[in-house]
Amino acid sequence: MNREIYGKLVFELSRTGRRGYRLPASHISENDLTEGKGEKAAAIPQRLLRGAAPELPECDELTVVRHYNNMSTNNFGVDTGFYPLGSCTMKYNPKINEEMAAHHGFAGAHPATPDYASQGRLRLYRELELALSEIGGMAEFTLNPFAGAHGELTGLMVIRAYHDSRGDTGRRKVIVPDSAHGTNPASAAVAGLEVVEVKSLPDGTVDVEALRPLLDDTVAGMMMTNPNTLGIFERNIPEIAKMVHEAGGLMYYDGANLNPMLGAARPGDMGFDVMHINLHKTFSTPHGGGGPGAGPVGVRAGLEQFLPSPRVVEREDGSLALQFSDDALGSVSGTLGNFAVQARALAYILSLGSEGLMEAGPLATLNANYVKEALKDDYLLPIEGVCKHEFVFDGLRDKSTGVTTLNVAKRLLDHGYHAPTIYFPLLFHESLMIEPTETESKETLDDFIAVMHDIAREARETPETVINAPHNTPVTHPDDTAAALNPVVTFE
Repeated sequence: MNREIYGKLVFELSRTGRRGYRLPASHISENDLTEGKGEKAAAIPQRLLRGAAPELPECDELTVVRHYNNMSTNNFGVDTGFYPLGSCTMKYNPKINEEMAAHHGFAGAHPATPDYASQGRLRLYRELELALSEIGGMAEFTLNPFAGAHGELTGLMVIRAYHDSRGDTGRRKVIVPDSAHGTNPASAAVAGLEVVEVKSLPDGTVDVEALRPLLDDTVAGMMMTNPNTLGIFERNIPEIAKMVHEAGGLMYYDGANLNPMLGAARPGDMGFDVMHINLHKTFSTPHGGGGPGAGPVGVRAGLEQFLPSPRVVEREDGSLALQFSDDALGSVSGTLGNFAVQARALAYILSLGSEGLMEAGPLATLNANYVKEALKDDYLLPIEGVCKHEFVFDGLRDKSTGVTTLNVAKRLLDHGYHAPTIYFPLLFHESLMIEPTETESKETLDDFIAVMHDIAREARETPETVINAPHNTPVTHPDDTAAALNPVVTFE
């Protein structure tokens, strides 16, 4: 890798006196700013003024353009290569979604536009609510939460509000499987609930007998992902839901793994009362980079009144309006969440239609099982059998090589692949979690399989090649521990 092109910081390209811009003259003088003179001036307190100019890079326009374009080639995403990141469902984002979200009727809208002038946008919002309700088997949805974890928190607040409305204020425990996503216990804690862990069986599913003694009149609900984090479908879900309901609790569905359920099953039909959906995972909106995101929350009949305000409702004349309710748990976002993300999701749903959506889940399952079966001779598969959208290896089958899951992940970078999720879930010491999604072709999967086999061969024959990887990236083999403990975040 040529560091002269790809590796230099913009500060290293800086040369004193170079400029790539010219600001227009200001109508406010320096004296106005510092002394508060003039009608339009707003004095800046002396304590906030710099003693010297900021040390910003000084570059001409061509240098800046080349720098950022070169830097962009170091970024990895679904548009540049295969991204088998287990548990995250990094599927392709169709460009029609972007076109719809950028439509001038959407992009230029102000959140405070009155209802009568926002009927088209409110109709889009309502149509997506109805579509998600049908897909999830729920009575009603809100699109207000900004992300999946935000949706979890909102859903748990709904559960808490439900119990409190009945005077059942002693229910403050939430049962979470030991294979759950880390956001589950975190969201429960933020909602003011106590987390109780339930163990899994060797096959990765919830241990029903371990669950039984945990259920009493202090349990508010149980959070589950189905299929679970190991990609295994929880076949005992009808019995689990019955047990929790008989104890007076509600069932919460973590929608992180909803993608393989499209066309196969609905959480509402499994006995779940509340759920959230990660639009970026199941409905192809952008994923990563810190957002913006969306985590819609759905509820069964009888819980609609607890959903956060505002809600979009239909008037008798067919027009739409925002409604605020005293029964709602309050508001979780400034308006109606991230509208541009919602527009992308509805574009995806309408583009595929019911027939296309029905194919997504089975194809994701087919791709995952295809990769799993092709690699299990070289990589240790701790749980045999058919998986759903993802599966987990416990590192290389041959443990004598000294090559770890981290080494395998870094060697994949040399071949142009983003690494799968590693060291999660915590049920296995060398977890390697792979999710190919339904959008990848057989040719892409075959190439990935060949590279994984090649890395396993290198681990046996020349393990140092894998252990010292990556070899051809801008930053090759940093000390991970030192980088985490002592990160260098400034340029000197």
